[in-house]
Amino acid sequence: MPTIGVLALQGDVREHMRALESCGVRTLPVRRPEELERIDAIVIPGGESTTMWKLARTFELLEPLRKRIEAGMPAYGSCAGMIMLADRILDGIEGQETIGGIDMVVRRNAFGRQVDSFESDVAFGGAEGAPGEGTFRAVFIRAPWVEAVGDAVEVLGRAETGDAAGRIVAVRQGRLIATAFHPELTGDFRVHRYFADLVRDVTTPRDEQED
Repeated sequence: MPTIGVLALQGDVREHMRALESCGVRTLPVRRPEELERIDAIVIPGGESTTMWKLARTFELLEPLRKRIEAGMPAYGSCAGMIMLADRILDGIEGQETIGGIDMVVRRNAFGRQVDSFESDVAFGGAEGAPGEGTFRAVFIRAPWVEAVGDAVEVLGRAETGDAAGRIVAVRQGRLIATAFHPELTGDFRVHRYFADLVRDVTTPRDEQED
């Protein structure tokens, strides 16, 4: 059984852990570099991307995370996590860094401030096994959206309703997935199941690897 870590510096950590455990995987909160060695994949939760970046530097996690992801560790980022997995961001603060890994441009707080949080249907498409068929009711909280993607990035979902209709809000590049919304808050865990299945398909759990 794989172990999926949840970056536990800030944000909705418990909600992601509950969703993942319902999909039949072990979970581990990750706050220190040595905890990265105990996981097979990681979820980067929602929160505040600038705070998350600064805390990752303070806890000496930023570079280790980059190295693990560059080496092929699967990762899923929701909301602020989408920003953290983007190679390029717009409207960030001066000097703001990301972990990177997905060839996309993400606009931070694109949907507005906290008071502009909303729900929208998201249409999923793309590869076989994408999270669910038809639509997904998604919660957006100070959410980003994707302005542009590279050739290697697959668009999994777009907002269907409101002023944001047509905007890219879910993507995948290889072993990396990101959504602008918070599936852990809805009780609909198809996105987490999709990620857990990806982890099972592409990794050998670290506790089963030979020394």
